[in-house]
Amino acid sequence: MFQQTRPRSTLQSAFIIGELIYHTTVRKVRNTHSNAFVALLVNMLQAVVLVATFYVLFSILGLRGAKLRGDFLLYVMSGVFLYITHVKTVGAVAGSESPASPMMQHAPMNTIISIAAGALSTLYIQSLSLFTILFIYHVVITPFQIDHPILAYSMFLLAWFTGCAVGLVLLAIKPWFPTFVSVFTMVYQRANMIASGKMFVANMLPPMMLKVFDWNPLFHAIDQSRGFTFANYFPRNSSIEYPLIVGIVLIMVGLMGEFYTRQRVSSSWGARR
Repeated sequence: MFQQTRPRSTLQSAFIIGELIYHTTVRKVRNTHSNAFVALLVNMLQAVVLVATFYVLFSILGLRGAKLRGDFLLYVMSGVFLYITHVKTVGAVAGSESPASPMMQHAPMNTIISIAAGALSTLYIQSLSLFTILFIYHVVITPFQIDHPILAYSMFLLAWFTGCAVGLVLLAIKPWFPTFVSVFTMVYQRANMIASGKMFVANMLPPMMLKVFDWNPLFHAIDQSRGFTFANYFPRNSSIEYPLIVGIVLIMVGLMGEFYTRQRVSSSWGARR
């Protein structure tokens, strides 16, 4: 009855952690609705509405002439999908269970499993939505061709990775400054509607305007994804290395901050909120 079971090997420990991440990810995916299909449909509708909004906005403002030579809707989607994935990942990781959460009282649950589940559930839903919408657009509306589909999807993963990094830093400081983190997360997600640069082509921006956007890793990921999507676009004002380095640095800072917070967090901190 009081016997404590321990994994017998490293492989068994890895299997148990992987199983916990899987079940927690499934729980995260089904949070929005008890039916997984409906949860996916809701996310797809959000992406479709945002794409349609920017399509109409570009048409009304007469910005379609500034697009790349290629499928205009694919140009819009190359920015919208990366933006949605990035901001939703930031929210999912920053909103993971803290060390003082009641869920953490159930061994062998821990914060790393919660963080991984939040990040993977967002990646699963957004990837499935991306492929489903692109398939429907290709089959039902008009065929299209992506110049380097694997590399273009790698920029999608890079946007997800930087979202994980930003969310992890916010999660580490959330128990200390819960109100600030909540407000900052909302402001960051709203600001990226413009700061991500999904409505612009980086090669066409003047140097003064470029300084407004090139600090943002998401801006670089979106511009590079368009370089891999369209055969006639070669991004000169963005790089793959910058968002990758920023993501790695923020992941390291976030992990150190999360470890420090986990050693000192208390359930009584909730009274300060």
